[in-house]
Parts: sequence; structure tokens; C-alpha cells
Amino acid sequence: MMDKEIVLKMKDIVKTFPGVKALDGAQLNIYKGRVMALLGENGAGKSTLIKVMTGIYQMDSGSIELRGKKVDFKSINDSQGEGIAVIHQELNLILELSITENIFLGREITNKFGKLDSKLMDKEARFLLDKLNVKEDGKTLVKELTIGKMQMVEIAKALSQNAKIIIMDEPTDALTDSETESLFEVIRELTSEKKSIVYISHRLKEIPEICDDITIMRDGKFICEAEVKDIDEDFIIKNMVGRTLEEQFPRVEIPRGEEVLRVENLKNSYVDNISFTLHKSEILGISGLMGAGRTELVRTIYGHLKKESGHIYLEGKEINIGSAAEGVAKGIAYVSEDRKGDGLVLGMSVKENMTLSAMNFISSFFKLDKKLEKESVEDYIEKFEIKTPTMEQKIKNLSGGNQQKVAIAKALLTNPKILILDEPTRGVDVGAKKEIYDVINELKKKGMSIIIVSSEMPEILGLSDRILVIHNHKITGEFLGKDATQEKIMRCAVGGQND
Repeated sequence: MMDKEIVLKMKDIVKTFPGVKALDGAQLNIYKGRVMALLGENGAGKSTLIKVMTGIYQMDSGSIELRGKKVDFKSINDSQGEGIAVIHQELNLILELSITENIFLGREITNKFGKLDSKLMDKEARFLLDKLNVKEDGKTLVKELTIGKMQMVEIAKALSQNAKIIIMDEPTDALTDSETESLFEVIRELTSEKKSIVYISHRLKEIPEICDDITIMRDGKFICEAEVKDIDEDFIIKNMVGRTLEEQFPRVEIPRGEEVLRVENLKNSYVDNISFTLHKSEILGISGLMGAGRTELVRTIYGHLKKESGHIYLEGKEINIGSAAEGVAKGIAYVSEDRKGDGLVLGMSVKENMTLSAMNFISSFFKLDKKLEKESVEDYIEKFEIKTPTMEQKIKNLSGGNQQKVAIAKALLTNPKILILDEPTRGVDVGAKKEIYDVINELKKKGMSIIIVSSEMPEILGLSDRILVIHNHKITGEFLGKDATQEKIMRCAVGGQND
């Protein structure tokens, strides 16, 4: 292969904040016309490295070379002026303005009389939008767009600044499969025009699809750089966390206990005649493709969605649950896949979030038992190794993995018989996943009955004692964990029957 041309080189970067060395000899090479994946757990130093590169932070020592010349950016305007653009996870668009206005915000084109040249801006915007396969008119307000389309507007903004290096931070986090595919198309198009992309993602399966090279960081240090064609997922995980994939899922073999839940012929608009059981000390995995009805099934069980017919038995007694609050009272706790939307209140503290649903359980004579509350919260922070300076810390300041642990602790404080976890590790890095799996296995050891809904096949296979596969609102397969394979599950998930 011909030599790769380095466009930007970061070498021996050190950045210290009070009490923490965020970068310790970090390095990154960005090559012309190639996609570099920048990988590492939360806290590995990826975003600090990007902020040093773009001039938001000043490095303590090290060097940055752009096209062979040393640079030292003092602000984001400096790096933008040199053709570096960042598309952040939290998109920086103004929803009330149009697409065109967003693209040229702060860099409006004027005519020789100093008046806004709307025609030229519309024309330029159209050219960029066509390139990115965005059909919408430039006059459309941004708030009317899907997240995927907003992402494309951010890219159009970067291209209008004549960016040669585009950094994408978790670009597919909120995208649908088809939006992800069109983003990948655009990335391929950009690299064919010799633009360089830095791609930061937790979704390891995307890496071989779209990236040419990878750089892995751990604890602020540079671990390795490799070409994607020479490595596999196991190599990535091992270098990110210092563990192999097998060690990620330490299966706990415990004989299952008596039946805790029985569902018979459950039916509504989302589930079609579903029956299954769940036992004490058992993890039941629910697998299937998006839209198959997995979340709807568990939401019907704990009372968020109404059943039309069928029976639900808890510890042998039939129950009719009319609401989620009633589900909690009966002993069914649910941890949502959308922890920021309906799981946690971001402006509240760790303690407040944890005890939000458990008021009845930590009160005596309708009065909150402050001592019990404090002890319960401390207990879970310690048990789950939640990384927070104090229990009064606002939840929004915690990493995704620690937020998820708080969401699980919040559910457990209601003292449930059944714990339902919907996509328990979505948006969580590899290291924190392992910690959450350890928590789940620990609960299983203590006799908890657990249902896990997950789109991640390794997760379902690695944790579940039994697996139900759902396709088109029906169960199309049931396997023991030890007998299941990706192929068998996939066959049932697309509508084939379990042989």
C-alpha cells in the first residue's frame, strides 16, 4: 500500500487539571482521505485530546503539526480557520432558525453594499445539502428535522467553513439505521474528496464498516494505532479495557428457583398472544429487531401499557396492573432504555434520583426516614461502585455508566421481586458495561428474577439463562443460554422458526 499522508500529528500531549492527569503522553495521527476511529472508555481522554487539538484547552507539553508545520491554537476560531471542524454529540444548532441560517450563522454572506445576500446563501446551502442527500429546502426550520437530518446540517456547516478535517463525536448515537447508512455514505463521499475524518464511537460494530485506522486510548495514554483490516473486535476490547470479550461476561451458574412470573396469552396492539415464565435467580433475555415489540412487551407486563386480554401471575396469584406505579407497588421494577428521558431527573442529585420512587419504602408513618435514606443510598454507591464525589452530586455530572448504575439502584430501592432492564448498557463504554454486568450477576446470585431487553447480541448471549426471540409482536424462538448462537437468534428475529 502507498504511504499514508499525515495531515495532522499530535505527539506526547500532556494535559493536567487540578488533581488529575487527563492526558499523559497522548498521540494521534490523522491521515488524508481516511477515517481514524478514536476509541477508549469514558474518561480515557478522547474529548480532552480533541479540545487540545481545536484550541479549547491549551496543552501543558507536547506538539501539534498541521500539514508538517507546528501549530498552537489558542481558540476554536484558530483551528476553524485552519480547516478543522467538530460535530459534537450535543448538536450546536438553533432550532428556531432555518437550515441555511444555521449553516452560515456568524459567517453570513453579504453583497458589496453590506446587505445579506440571501440568494447566494440559499444557492450555497442547496449545493451542500445536495451533496449530503438532504432533500429539505434551505428555508425549513431546523426544529422540523429528524436528528439524522440535523447531523447533516452540522456537516454542511463544517463543509461551508471549508473544513479539511472533520471530527465526529458519537455521530450515530441518536440515529435510525437508515440515517446511519446515509451518514456512512456521506463519510465515504468526503474521504473520496480527500477530507479526513476522526470518528469517536462506542459502537464497535461500526468501526470495520466505516473506519480505515484506529487509535486506542486508556487512562489518558496512547495505547496503540492499527489499521482496521488487520484487527478484530476482541483486539479493540482488549486494548481498551485490558480484558478479552470472554472476561466481559462471566456467566454465573446458579440453579433457578421457583416460578415468580407467568404470562399467558398476553395480547394488545403491541404483543400478540405471548406466553412465558420467569423464575427466581434467572436472567431471561428478550431479543429481536427494532420494532419487534420487545419494549412494548415488558411495558405491558409492568402496567405502563394496558393489556387487552391474557393473564399475568405473580408468585402464583393473578394480578391486573393498571399503571406503572401499581406495577412498582406489586413488586415489578423497570429501568428504561431512555435513562435521560424517563429514567433520571438530570438536575437532581444522585441521592434524590435514587430515592425518587422509593419514598414508600424508606418512610415510617408517612414521614421520610432521613437516616434510612442516607444509609440506603450510601450502601448502593458502595455496592455498585458508583463513581461520584458525594451523594449530593447532580446526576448530569456523572458518566453514562454511573448514571445507569444509579437508575438500577433506584429500581432496587423499591424492593422488587422482578427487575426489568431495557437496553441496560446503551451509550455506556466497554469498561462500565462490565461493571453493570457484575451488578446484574450479583443480583441473580441473591435470588432476583431479571428480564433483560437488549439489541446487543453478545450481551444477550453472555448474560441470559434463557432467551426469547420476538418477531412482529410474537415469540418465534426460545433457547437456553448455553444452546443459543447469534445465527439461531437472528434466524428467529427475521421471522424464521426455531428448528
